[in-house]
Parts: sequence; C-alpha cells; structure tokens
Amino acid sequence: MRQLSGQNDLTSGSVWKKLLVFFLPIAAGTIIQQLYNAVDGLIVGRFVGTGALAAVGGSSAQIINVLVGFFVAMTAGASVVIGQIFGAGRREDLNSAIGNAVAALALVGVLLGAFGLLASPALLQLMQTPPETMEGAELYLRIYFLGVPFVMVLNMESSILRALGDSFHPFLYMVAGCLMNILLDLLFVLAFGWGVAGVAVATVAAQVLNTALLTVRLMRGGEVYRLRLRDLRLKGVYLRNMLRLGIPSGLQSSMYSVSNMIIQVAVNSLGTVVVASWAMSGKTDGIYWAVSNAMGAAVTSFIAQNRGAGKTDRVKQCVRQGMTMDFGVTVAISAFLMLLGIPMLRILTPDEAVVEKTYEIMSYFVPFYFTWVPVEILSAVLRGAGDAVYPVVIVGTGICLFRVIWIVTVFASFGTLFSLCLSYVVSWTITSIALILYYRKGGWMNRHRILDH
Repeated sequence: MRQLSGQNDLTSGSVWKKLLVFFLPIAAGTIIQQLYNAVDGLIVGRFVGTGALAAVGGSSAQIINVLVGFFVAMTAGASVVIGQIFGAGRREDLNSAIGNAVAALALVGVLLGAFGLLASPALLQLMQTPPETMEGAELYLRIYFLGVPFVMVLNMESSILRALGDSFHPFLYMVAGCLMNILLDLLFVLAFGWGVAGVAVATVAAQVLNTALLTVRLMRGGEVYRLRLRDLRLKGVYLRNMLRLGIPSGLQSSMYSVSNMIIQVAVNSLGTVVVASWAMSGKTDGIYWAVSNAMGAAVTSFIAQNRGAGKTDRVKQCVRQGMTMDFGVTVAISAFLMLLGIPMLRILTPDEAVVEKTYEIMSYFVPFYFTWVPVEILSAVLRGAGDAVYPVVIVGTGICLFRVIWIVTVFASFGTLFSLCLSYVVSWTITSIALILYYRKGGWMNRHRILDH
C-alpha cells in the first residue's frame, strides 16, 4: 500500500526532532489550558470567594473527571486506529474511520449531557459535598453538562488531528478557546456578577468555539484526509477496534477518577480550607500533569503511525528518546514549582491560610514527580502499539486499587493530610516498577497491528 506522505508523516526523518516538534504544540496548548484554569481559579477565588472555589474545584471537578474523563480517554482508541491506518497509507479507510469516530463521540456526548443534567444533585450528595458549597457546585455542574456534547466532539477531533501528525491546529484552536474563556469570565463574573454560573457559561461558550474551529479544519482536510458528511455513521469494523482500545483507556481514566473521588471524600472531611487548597494545588501543579500528558499523547501518535508502517526500530527509538525528554521536563517543572510556588499562589488567592496549605500539599507531591515518568511514557507506548489491556490492569492495580486500600487503612488510622498525600507517591513508584518489568518482557511487540484484525 502506498505510503501517504507530507509534513504530518511521523514515519520518517530524525526521531527526536519529529517527536520534539510534534510534542511542543501539544505541550504549549496544555500549558495555556492550565494557565487558563489558574486564571479561572484566580477570578473565582478573588472575586467570588473561597466557598465558590471549593464548589468549582472540589466534588464537581471529581464528578466531571469520572464521567467525562472516561469517554475523553476513549478517544485514545480512535487515535491509535486512525494513526495506524494513516501510517499504512490507506486513504479511503482513513476518511471512514474519522467519520465513524466523530459520530460515535457526538452521540455519547448527547446521552452523557442529559444524564449529567438529571443526576448532578445525587452525585454531589454521594460525594458528601460540604453543605456550604452544594448550591454552587450543583449550578456549575448542570451548566457544564449542557456543553458536554461539544467537549466530546472537540476532544475526539483534537485526537484525530494529532493521530494524523497535526499538533499545531489543535493548539491554535485551544488558544482561541482559552482567550475567549478568560474574556467571558471577566465579563460574566466581574461585570455581570454571575459568580459560579458565569464561570460555567464562559467554559461552555469556549468549548462551542473550539469545536466549530476543529470541525471546519477536518472538513476542509487536504489531499490525505477529509471529514465528510457521508462518513458520519457507525461502522462495525472501525468501531470494534476503537472500542477494543478505547474502553480500556476509559476504564483506566475512570479508575483514576474514582480513586480520586474517594480521596476527595477524605479531603472533604478535613475542612473547607483543605478542600480549597486541594483544588488550588490541582490548578498549579496541573502544569506538570498537562505537559507530561502531552508527551504521552505525542508518543502514542508517534508509535501508532510507525507501528502501522511496520517500522519497529523507530518504535524502540521513540521509547528511549521520549523517556529522556519527559525526565528532563519533569525535573525542570518540579524545580520551577518548588521555587516559585508561594508567589504564584499569592497571585491566585489572597487567603494566606489557603496559600500555606496548598504549598504544603505541593511539597508532598512535586519532588517525586520523576517516579511518574515511566508510567506516562510506557503506557503511551503500549497503547500506541495496540496493547490496551495489560497496562490498564497494571495501572488499575498499582495506582487506583492501591489508593483505595490506603484510604481505608492508613488514612483511616492517621487521618492526616500527609498520610493522604503519601498514597500518591507510593502508588506512582509501585506502578512504574511494574510497567518497566512488563515492557522489558517484550510480549507487547508481538501483538498484531490494528490493520491485521
């Protein structure tokens, strides 16, 4: 089959240069997204109050991570399928797979949005949300779920473009959405005084804009691919492979989120200041998670294209160089956060108690981010190669199940913030070791490509 060529082809040229150039727009976009989230937190924390910050970033954020995160993570399955088809040069199959993926996530978005609108109060009660933040959290969730169909489609379309080697346009459109979000936050919160509702409405409006830009880009396409109306339908052969790879990724995301929800219940038991501080720490050290996840996304697309093209040597080179890059990024960001954490936090909130408690939380996590690198990179490699199940079992056991057991044993005995945070570092270390052992065993390289099914 003729190889599709062009500037988005990751199957030729210098591995580290291609990986770096592909990674940088993803990383830049995720950093901008995190900076927006920080600005969002600044506006809520300074102009609405600590209670509103807890309402937006506490239980409601955990619920969104579980429900929305599951299906967003499933886009990884479509990304791998599309990446391998692109690497193999199968143009007509490529267009059909793209249409199938967009149609599937649009349908999911409508159903999930309706569920969220109805179930928000019950979900917040299940999370033992503090009474003083319940009203704001429910309002925020219900408005957010109105925009969930757009969240689903924009994440799917971003994943599709990255699978095709285009990381620039998703970055560009994310910048446009973030700028719109910030401007509308200022308008709705400061000028109109809408509080939590203003933040939620601004978020939905930005998602609509981002989705529209991505859809236009895909429909215009080029000589290699195009989103066509006739392809917007569910087709068994593509859907089956997307689900085979996507469901394990979704389950992994949900397991993360469920364990975090259980941890959030423990956080809620420590008082409103800790709840707000926990949410604030997520907005600051989220910079690292965003960049590390960006490297994982870049590695997955790189592996998928080269696996589809049958270039095993480039797959192995990507593993080594991706790991080296992610370690370097991790050390740099960890140092930045520890050195500038206090000044950053004081910009975000005037509440000195929240600043001190947030930095305490960061000091438990940030110096140990390096233990996470093998989890990020090796999971991405295995996913891109089409090995979806075993990594989920390893991560689900080493991180998610372990944390739950920790909460009901260690935290239940000590009941301290330190004992809660320690569960993260220990779980990262255990899971990294397990994934390294599985990767070195090498059985994943013998699995069939998507195209062979």
